[in-house]
Amino acid sequence: MERIRRASQAGLWYTDNPKKLSEELEGWLQACGLEKSPDVRGVIAPHAGYYYSGRAAAYAFGNIDPSKISRIFLLGHSHHHYTSWCALSTATLYKTPIGDLPIDLEAIINNSITPLCHRIIEELKATGKFESMNLQVDEDEHSMEMHLPFLAKVFEGFPVKVVPILVGVVKPDNEAMYGRLLSKYVDDPNNFFSISSDFCHWGSRFNYQHYDKTYGAIHKSIEALDRMGMDIIEMGDPDAFNQYLSKYRNTICGRHPICVFLHMLKNSSTKIKIKFLRYEHSSQCKSMKDGSVSYACAAAKVDP
Repeated sequence: MERIRRASQAGLWYTDNPKKLSEELEGWLQACGLEKSPDVRGVIAPHAGYYYSGRAAAYAFGNIDPSKISRIFLLGHSHHHYTSWCALSTATLYKTPIGDLPIDLEAIINNSITPLCHRIIEELKATGKFESMNLQVDEDEHSMEMHLPFLAKVFEGFPVKVVPILVGVVKPDNEAMYGRLLSKYVDDPNNFFSISSDFCHWGSRFNYQHYDKTYGAIHKSIEALDRMGMDIIEMGDPDAFNQYLSKYRNTICGRHPICVFLHMLKNSSTKIKIKFLRYEHSSQCKSMKDGSVSYACAAAKVDP
């Protein structure tokens, strides 16, 4: 039975006009001037409205060479549905205005479906470590959807399927557990990982106004705080990242998906290095009355 997840944010957080959306994405991707590389195996990219974060996000997605990738693991933060675990989609298809992305219900072995095939979603469910999110929870969540049009554009004309994983408020021990469980998929070069996260949410409406005056303007303090976290992520140390989060309480909403991804890389046989390529603010905070959200974009690339 087909279960379709609507593009619930289309027309709200990004245009629902297919021609306009395709042109907008293509323009941002070309403007980055980045070289596509088969060694890029994952990205960290924002999930704000495209008016704010679209140009920045392109610096992550512009690295992708789609020719060898057949499966995308999409990890997003749960904003509305509380869970202390990770949850799997019950949809069979994710719609976007510029092309639909099927959920990967079958693993492809040696480029063909064989009797030895198993369903990826079922394999993960069988671990007993994942919940299932119903279609309403899926459609209410924007963190994964905001990656979908970029992915649909980059993989246009290429057969690719998606494994969506909603990441809840996961404790460090369970971040490590999920990282170990998912790490085997990192070693398959046909797999790609799209990690959804905005960075610092600063201002009274976010109940977060950390300000180190030694950096001068407020927006400079925010950038220094974010870059401290970005440096730790590039080191690939999930424990150090959690220590940083505990110390500064930086409101990085995708901190749990990022930590799971860091544990995946730490436990895989393939050596992969994360490098940040772009950093922006939605606005530059100059007074305590201001507010902003930060967008940091990274590529995870095989390190020879």
